[in-house]
Order: sequence, then structure tokens, then C-alpha cells
Amino acid sequence: MTNFYSFHGTVTLISDFFTGQNGKGEGCYKLITVENGLGAIVNFVVSPATYFVDHVMVTVGDRVTGYYDGDAPALLIYPPQYQALVMVKDTPNQNVKVDYFNSQLVSSDGRLQLNISPFTKVLLTNGQLFSRNPANRDLIVIYGPVTNRVPAKTTPYRIIVLC
Repeated sequence: MTNFYSFHGTVTLISDFFTGQNGKGEGCYKLITVENGLGAIVNFVVSPATYFVDHVMVTVGDRVTGYYDGDAPALLIYPPQYQALVMVKDTPNQNVKVDYFNSQLVSSDGRLQLNISPFTKVLLTNGQLFSRNPANRDLIVIYGPVTNRVPAKTTPYRIIVLC
């Protein structure tokens, strides 16, 4: 179970991130700077393992949310720099939640409960079907409308299982 933290804002800079691997990782890692509009800035290190929802291309000016492991060690620098696990570009009429969902398919913060329908696609990060129950796992949930209760209930369009 990963303790997902997030930061939402506008991409202000995208640059190469050098890993010091003598050219082996050159160009494979990016540093994406995100500003939230209130003066807070975060640098996300994006690796080949970072999952981009819908495999979208992110550019300067895009509104994004970056998710990272809140329990992972971080450098004590400003602006803070985190290894991005999941990146989400804002899309109209689409909500995304990245979290651990328990046996009742309730998120770890207790704010969202999933009702899986036969039309809900449950996939792996490589796009293949996930054939098991997605409960008790870290999930990326793509959904639309929710109920006005706590936890809010939704029938997701798609679930990506983070194995």
C-alpha cells in the first residue's frame, strides 16, 4: 500500500533530468516543474516508469496533478523534488483518484467508494485486462459523476491496477 500524496498546478517548465549514469539514462528522465498559483512549486522527476493517465503528452501551460509516495525519502531542497509515480493532465468531465482501495472498494481517505459495473474496464498499466478483484490494491480510478454523500459513490469508467 503506497501512501499517495499529490500536487496540482500548471506546468511551467519541462527539462531533461540527468541521472549521472554516463549517458545510459540521458533523455529518458524529465524534470517537470509545477506551480499551484499560490506560490508553491514542486519539481517532479518523471522516469520511464511514471504512468501518464491516457498516455497524454504534457506540455508547458497544462494543468496537471502529480502523485508521489509520501513515505519515500525526499531531498531537503527548495523547491521540493519528488519521484512522480502517476501524472494526470486535467480533462473536462473526467475525475481521477489515485489511492489504495480496501475490501469494500473505499479509498484510504474514506472519500470515494467504487461500484464496479460490467462496463467498467479494469486494466493493468500495460493496457492488458486485469482478471482479479481490484479490492485491497493501489488503483488509478477514472470516473465521472458521484453521489452527494460521504463516501461519495461512483461507477468508474476505467480502473488501472498498480501492481
